[in-house]
Parts: sequence; structure tokens; C-alpha cells
Amino acid sequence: MQHQYLMVSTTCPDEVQANTLARALVESRIAASVHISAPIRSIYAWEGKICEEQEFSLQIKCLQSRYSELEQLVLRLHPYQVPEIIAVPVTHGLPAYLDWIKDNTQP
Repeated sequence: MQHQYLMVSTTCPDEVQANTLARALVESRIAASVHISAPIRSIYAWEGKICEEQEFSLQIKCLQSRYSELEQLVLRLHPYQVPEIIAVPVTHGLPAYLDWIKDNTQP
């Protein structure tokens, strides 16, 4: 693979914010695609307490070269003080799909 691809995950507290973030990422061509899950339950530690909340999970497909822009956009639009932003490299994939990501994430 000539380009390096990422699958980035984050969560949002509600569907409206998940849609807003996903649309901003795709419209800005930072991400080629964002999958938004059905509501999930998250259990996590925050400020010394165990919390349990409903969230929506986002799976973001992008080029590694656009990661900094992705991170900045998520931080700007996200309501959480410390949002989840985890990027995992894509090591294999259907070449036509990877080309589609590349074609749809060029500035």
C-alpha cells in the first residue's frame, strides 16, 4: 500500500452530535466514510467514579496524512472534555476500497 490508511474510533453522547461530527468529517474530505452505531452502553472510570452512559460509536476511515486535521476537528466539535480518539492502522484491505478512501480524502 502506497498510502497509509487508518480506522479511527470515537464516541458521542447522542445521535445528533454523532451525525454532526460525521458530516463535518466527510464534508471536509478528512474522512471518506463514517459508520455510526446504534446506541451502545459505555462503562468507564472518570474522575474517581465508575460511570455508565449510552453513547454512539463512530468508525472513521481516513488517510494517515489527514489524522492531525481529523483530531483537531473532533476536538473542536466534540462535547467531551477528553473524547476518545483512537487510530488503528489498516494493514490490509480491498484495493478498490482503499483507492476509494484515498480519492475521497484528498484536500
